[in-house]
Amino acid sequence: MYKIAILGCENSHAIGFLDIISKDYSDVQVIGLYSDEEGVAEALGKKYGVPVMKTADELVGKVAGVAIVARHGGKRYALAKPYIAAGTPVLLDKPVVNSEEDALALKADLIAHNVKACGGSLCRFPQPVQDLKKAVAGKTWGEVYGGLLRAPINTDNEYGGFPYYAQHLVQVMGEIFGYYPNSVQAFVNGKAINCIVRYDSYDVNLQFVEQNDNFYAGVSCENYGTFEKYGFAGCFDKEFAEFYNLICGGEQHDSYDDLIAPIFVMCAIERSIQSGKEEKINRA
Repeated sequence: MYKIAILGCENSHAIGFLDIISKDYSDVQVIGLYSDEEGVAEALGKKYGVPVMKTADELVGKVAGVAIVARHGGKRYALAKPYIAAGTPVLLDKPVVNSEEDALALKADLIAHNVKACGGSLCRFPQPVQDLKKAVAGKTWGEVYGGLLRAPINTDNEYGGFPYYAQHLVQVMGEIFGYYPNSVQAFVNGKAINCIVRYDSYDVNLQFVEQNDNFYAGVSCENYGTFEKYGFAGCFDKEFAEFYNLICGGEQHDSYDDLIAPIFVMCAIERSIQSGKEEKINRA
C-alpha cells in the first residue's frame, strides 16, 4: 500500500485526486489532508474518510509521496521542502511556484536530495495539445510560422495575483513550441493581455482573457494552420498517473528544468506588463 498526503487541499484538484484514488487506485491510501484555510480539510476528511493533519509537516518520513495543490503558488515550495529533505517524491500543481527565486531553490533542493518530482498545469495533457506538439516537432505541416494560444486569466485574487492562473497558458505553449523562448512583450487591452513570445525563428501570441473559460491552441505552418478548442476530460487521471509512477519507483518524465521553466516565462510576462517593454526570459 502506498501512503500519501495531500497538502493545500482548498484547491478543487484535491477533490479530483481523491475521487480518482477511491475509484482506480486500491493500492494508494491518503493518510492525511492539510489546509491553512479553516474548515476545508475537515470537510474533505469527513467526506472521504481521511485524517486531517494538524501541521503540514506532520507526515514527513511517513508517506511514499506528497501532492501539493495549494491555491497559492507562493506557498508550495515551503510545503514541499521538509518532504524533499526526507527524500519523498512530490507533485506540485500549478503554479509550481510563483517566483524565479523559489524555482531555482526548488530545483537545487530536488537535485541535492535526489527527489523525483512532477506537476504543473494539467492543460498539457489534452489530446489536441499533444497532437499540435507532435505536428510542430515533426514539421508535419512544413516550416513553423508561429502560433496563437488563448486561455482564461484571473489577476484579481488573494493567491498570488498573475501567476495563480497564468501557468495554464504558458504550459500549453511550452508543450507545443518548447519551454525555452527568448523574450516576451505584453500588452494589456481591456479584458485581454496579449503577449508576443519570441522563439529563435518564429513568434507565438498568447492571449490571456479575463472572465472566460474557453481554452484554445493554434499553430500556423507553411502548409496548414489550425485553431482548436480543448477540454480536460481525463486530465486529472493523467496528472495523477504521473505521480503514481513516481511513488512506485518509476522514472521522472520531465527534467527539473522543464518543471520550472514556465515560471521564468510567467515572471517575464509580469515584468513586461509592468515595464511596457520587451523582457528577456531568464533560464533555469
